[in-house]
Parts: sequence; structure tokens; C-alpha cells
Amino acid sequence: MRQQTRLGTGIGWRPEIAEAVERMPGIDWVEAVAENVCPGHVPESLLRLRERGVTVVPHGVSLGLGGADRPDESRLVALAERAEALGSPLVTEHIAFVRAGGPLTASPLLEAGHLLPVPRTRDALDVLCANVRAAQAALPVPLAVENIAALISWPGEEMTEGQFLYDLVDRTGVRLLIDVANLHTNHVNRGEDPAKALDELPVEAIAYVHVAGGFERDGVWHDSHAHPVPRPVLDILADLASRVSPPGVLLERDENFPEPAELERELTAIRRTLESAGAATGATERGTAVLAGSSEAGPDTSVGTDSGTDSGTDTGTGSGADSDADTGTGSGADSDADSGTGSGADSDADSGTGSRTDTGAEGAARQRLALAQAALLSALVAGTPVPEGFDRVRLGVQARALAAKRADVVSKVAPELPEILADGYRPAFLAYAQRHPMTGGYRRDALDFAEHLLLAGLPEGAETRRLRDWWLERSGPAPLSGRSVARLARATRRALLGR
Repeated sequence: MRQQTRLGTGIGWRPEIAEAVERMPGIDWVEAVAENVCPGHVPESLLRLRERGVTVVPHGVSLGLGGADRPDESRLVALAERAEALGSPLVTEHIAFVRAGGPLTASPLLEAGHLLPVPRTRDALDVLCANVRAAQAALPVPLAVENIAALISWPGEEMTEGQFLYDLVDRTGVRLLIDVANLHTNHVNRGEDPAKALDELPVEAIAYVHVAGGFERDGVWHDSHAHPVPRPVLDILADLASRVSPPGVLLERDENFPEPAELERELTAIRRTLESAGAATGATERGTAVLAGSSEAGPDTSVGTDSGTDSGTDTGTGSGADSDADTGTGSGADSDADSGTGSGADSDADSGTGSRTDTGAEGAARQRLALAQAALLSALVAGTPVPEGFDRVRLGVQARALAAKRADVVSKVAPELPEILADGYRPAFLAYAQRHPMTGGYRRDALDFAEHLLLAGLPEGAETRRLRDWWLERSGPAPLSGRSVARLARATRRALLGR
């Protein structure tokens, strides 16, 4: 039987609240956005937490396991390095796609800048299982994957979320990170019953649970990770805890950080919810103590070594939320990452992480999925026609949300841009985003946006000079990736003549 890592009660570590997290009582573990951690320069706060015995789990947001392509080897290496640098007992990622297009569709590769849902079809499940096995083979510790929130539904789905997750676990042995806030989001936005999802999914495979807040506007629930945890989310947590004693529960907050006392009150509400549910179902004394964050119990960081099916990049701004999560910089891994892989792989796992030739059936499934995902993402970020069967109104809401998130993340990756452009930054970026999909991550996006403004011929003045200096300093001596020599020369000429 699978031995789970007992984590306890935790909170998402973000640079903005690092000091407060260190002072919070009863914190057994923290989760850090993997793409925000450099293995050679782990933040001092995380090192201090580790020295105190607090477990740190890297939470990836840019791998795109639900995408049609096999996982990128460099991203897997980077995730493995972070797990080793943090001494983590497991790593987590999402059941989502974050980019589409490329060779499989003979179309430009597009980045979503967001976690987008995969269709619950046999094709998507086959591809996801193959990708999860590849990730398990490349990681030195077990992998857990998270259900995501979504504004949109795929037409023609063949399974419920619970059935999809059950089959995924059955075929790969992967663990689950269940986000109860995402179950609530999908209840409001897609009419899905959280209780039914819990009935169907394999609760014994749960590695830990996410709890987060959001808000409702015009009948749409936005999983913001920037608002208090609402009662319906705690009710779903109670339902889950009445079925199984989850090994860990974590509060996520990624924006609009309140005072530490408010975060502590939310943690207290989570603990009480778990205690009540555990008492009602006769949870074991140890399970209740660990879930309540008991300092006497402490986190147990042992990891099972059973038959092998469990084993197993953002903004750099600390804003890598999950369901509405940033998908990272688009580059994911360090270019000088080591090429070693972990040994605790699934015994029947795929042997590679990108180099293996797909079988005929798998290759066909990947191509069908690639075409469907590229058509959807292009409609969301490039203004192409809405694919048949999708709700046009809901896709419009999603498209605006993607553009707004993109503007927010670029403003954090490159804070000089809103400082230089002041009130003009946001409308200028949203107008730019309508015609210019993101193709290389947020840092590349910031440079491309600045170049676009300079090429458009801004009136000469202090603002334009500052923007030009900023762009010249960061674009470097090498030509911009994917830009023609003529366009680069034109941009450079404009910059120099403006001096």
C-alpha cells in the first residue's frame, strides 16, 4: 500500500509574505512556486524554514503536462533540481496545457500565460498518462498533479472530472493534489457537483489539498487567490475530510496580501474545519493532530518506496497562483541545468522525456489533441474564430482574463514599464495583447511590448527616452529571437536617432 508523506498544515510561500510566514505559529510546511526558485540561490527565508524542519515543496506552473507535446526535458531537469535543492519529499504540477501550436500543427507556438483545461477525452487522457510517466521517470521524488479551475468547458467530453482523475491514477500511479477551491470554481462556472467529483476520484491517492479564495462577478467565479476563503470552499474541504484524512492542507494566497493576522485566522478556520470533519468521522488521533498542525506531532517527511508507481517555468514575481496561475516565464528551466534524472520511476514508465518516438496510436492522439488545443488557444489570444461547440461569451470572458493577467504579470516581471508609462501602461498593453500573442514567456513579452511601442513612433520626450534606454539595456547585443534583421535594424535606428 502506498505510504503517503504526512505534511500537516501549510501556507504558500511568496516573497511578499516571507517574513510573516517565518513568524506564523503551527506552520508545518510551505509550498514555493518552482519557477521562482533558483537552485543555486535559494531564498534565505526558505533556507531558514528548512533548518527549522519545515518541509518545502516546489510547485511547478509551466510544464504543461496536459499539452499535446511530450514534456520538455530542460523543464523536467529544472524541476528535479529544485526538488533536490529544497530537499523536498515530492513535487507538484498541474493537469493543464499552457502552450499550443508548433511542429505538431505546423503553426506558430503560442503561450497561454495561464493554466488551461484539457478536454476529458480518451485522446487527452492517453497523452496525459504518457506525459506523466515521462515526468515520473525524470524526477527524483514522487509527482502529484493538481486539478485546475476553468472558465470554459470543452465540447464532447467523454468523462467527468472524477472519472478522468481515477483513470489517470489507475494507469500511472501518480498522486493527486486536490484543490477544493477549484472544485468550487468548476461548480459555479461549469455546473459540476463537487460531491460527485469526490465520490468518483481515488481519495487514497491524495498527496495534499489546496484551499484558496476568489470572487464571483456576473455569474462567473474567478479563482483569484487574492480574496478570503469563502464558506463554500471550506464546506467542500469538510466533505473531503469526512472521506479521508488528507496528508496535508495548504492555504494559497498570491495577490492582495492581508495582514499576517488575517492569514492566521484563515489557517485557523481551515484547522477547525478539518478537526470537525475528523471528529465526525472518527479520524485517527495522529491524523487529526497532524492536520491540525500540532507542534507535538510535527511533519513526517518519510516517503514510501513501494512498487514504483509514485515516483516521479513563471514570472519570477511570486504571483504564480495555481488555478488562475501564471505559467511562468515561458523558458522554465535554467540553460545550464544538469542532465541527470531520478531513479525512482514508475516501473513501466516511458523511457524518455522527449526523445522517444511515439507509437502510431499515441502519435495520432497527440496530433488530434494538438490541433484542438491550438485552435482554442489561438481563439483566446490571437482573435481567430471560436472553435465549434465552445461558448462564445464564456470564451470572451476567458480571453479578457488572459490579457488582464498578462498585463499584470508583465508589470511585475518588468516593473519599470508601468513606472515609465504610468496610467498609460495598462490600456497600451491590453491594446498590444489583442494583436500580439505571447510566444516566448513574460520576460520576452515585456521586451516585445516595449519594442512595439518604440516602433509605433511614440512622441519624443522623457518617457520615450526612458523606455528606449530600458529596451536597449535589456535587449542585449544579440538580435532578438525570431526577429528579422530588417526589423531589428529599424528598431535600432529609431533608438539611436532618438538620442
